[in-house]
Amino acid sequence: MARVLEMRFNNAAGRLVTIKVPDVLDSYSGADASLLMDNILARNIFTSNGGDLITKDSARIVVTDVIELELS
Repeated sequence: MARVLEMRFNNAAGRLVTIKVPDVLDSYSGADASLLMDNILARNIFTSNGGDLITKDSARIVVTDVIELELS
């Protein structure tokens, strides 16, 4: 199963921007995500077509289960 952290921010234009981090640990928590998002905002290390990231919107972990199929 693949685990991807999705962090959503509001940018200067008022639009949502999603940043994805693959292979997040099972023990990763909402507090961890909030701290990471605060650091991203404080350091202003990402920008978007709508300008700088301004505020946190939400975060979630998306778990994907992939089943390979054998072709005949």
